[in-house]
Amino acid sequence: MPPEVTATATPIDDAHVRVEAQVEPEAVERELKGAAQAMAGDMKMPGFRKGKVPPAMVIQRLGRDAVMEEAVRAALPAWYEQATSHVGVAPVGEPKLDLPDSPGRGEPLAFAFEVGVVPKAALGRYKGLEVPRPTAEVPAEDVEAEVTRLREAAAALENVERPAVIGDFTVLDFVGRVDGEPFEGGEARGHMLELGSGRLIPGFEDQLVGAVAGEDRQVHVTFPEDYRAEALAGREAVFEVAVKEVKEKRLPELDEDFAEAGGFDSLEEMREDVTGRLREGREEAVDAEYRGAVVDAVVAEAGLEIPHDLVHAKAHEMWQQTARRFRGQGLDPARYLEATGKTEEDVATEAEPEAERSLGREAVLAAIVEAEALEATDDDLLDSLRESAEAHARSHGHARTGDEELLQTLEQAKAEGRDEPLREDVRMRKAVDLIVDQATPIAPEAAEAKEAFWTPAKDEPAPAGQIWTPGD
Repeated sequence: MPPEVTATATPIDDAHVRVEAQVEPEAVERELKGAAQAMAGDMKMPGFRKGKVPPAMVIQRLGRDAVMEEAVRAALPAWYEQATSHVGVAPVGEPKLDLPDSPGRGEPLAFAFEVGVVPKAALGRYKGLEVPRPTAEVPAEDVEAEVTRLREAAAALENVERPAVIGDFTVLDFVGRVDGEPFEGGEARGHMLELGSGRLIPGFEDQLVGAVAGEDRQVHVTFPEDYRAEALAGREAVFEVAVKEVKEKRLPELDEDFAEAGGFDSLEEMREDVTGRLREGREEAVDAEYRGAVVDAVVAEAGLEIPHDLVHAKAHEMWQQTARRFRGQGLDPARYLEATGKTEEDVATEAEPEAERSLGREAVLAAIVEAEALEATDDDLLDSLRESAEAHARSHGHARTGDEELLQTLEQAKAEGRDEPLREDVRMRKAVDLIVDQATPIAPEAAEAKEAFWTPAKDEPAPAGQIWTPGD
């Protein structure tokens, strides 16, 4: 199937390109019809029920240009992605768009844009580098902390007749009011609350310290200015609270019985298991850290200039990704900015060092992909999709997507021209694997000692605090 969007790219400089794109007439007409159908939802026309006006009549009524404008607005993000994929461009930052007049019936739609791209890196040495790699040691205090966590998980809650203290659990009925009126979410029965957990409004839990079972208390609080329910933000509230029970958390004794209850033959065996699990997690973290350090070492060896405007654009891009993650978690990014007293520009400026690091990594990995002629086959893509599906299944506790469905996903991506970003990701990972496999891990202490030695080039002064060792 031919692509719906074709494009050509012309370099402006090392870090910017201009892309000229063209959308096939069939795709334009399909999006035009879709936009007309969407706009028909609010249209009333004699002889038709609301929302049932045919697309042709919508276009006739509103005008082709007006409907085309809506169609382009809706479809442009996908067309932009297809255009960048077609020319093999990984864009950085927001593009400067150039949209000409609407095309006539049966004509293609042309558009152009200028956008930042990762500049090409001049590779230095990228094989056989010595890179510090810490050991995956597990401190004894980490083991004891995990054992304590296991005891906490197995703790029993027992009713007590004494006043509640921080760390106790209370069973509450409460009704909250603002200006004497109940509000949504302000009432609960049988609510279990751990004092000191910070789960409720600041000040609420503190006012229950000293309460006993059967006691009624009045709790006065002020909702935070950044409270998620805007109608309550900054408002004062009064809660009528009935303390039904006070419970003390009692941890099991750290003995052989506790170990056996957890499926171990002895306390020593339980600690060995805990140590092994912690070491496994630490090894994964160390491995990820080492892989990043190897890439950074290759960046340090390469010749690369990244314009500041590109770094700043990448920093803004990183903030947008963070904002999308916030929204996915039900959080308002604007609230985060308000709470931290920062603007989006402030956050982007602070992120510039990480943005520059990210761009440097992308540049050298792209250069290695080219130098080593690394490819990504369909089998590689299936393996990558399979890994992602397995990780998603583990995190969400369900069965992994089957290979047949993954193959269908891949074929659909290829048909729609969306497979190139997947291939690029696989090629980049192959580049990382290559340089990591050929790097030599050394102890961090040895790396620090090595930094203290220096061999001078001609007429080059010795850096402060470094030692010249002849013949080095």
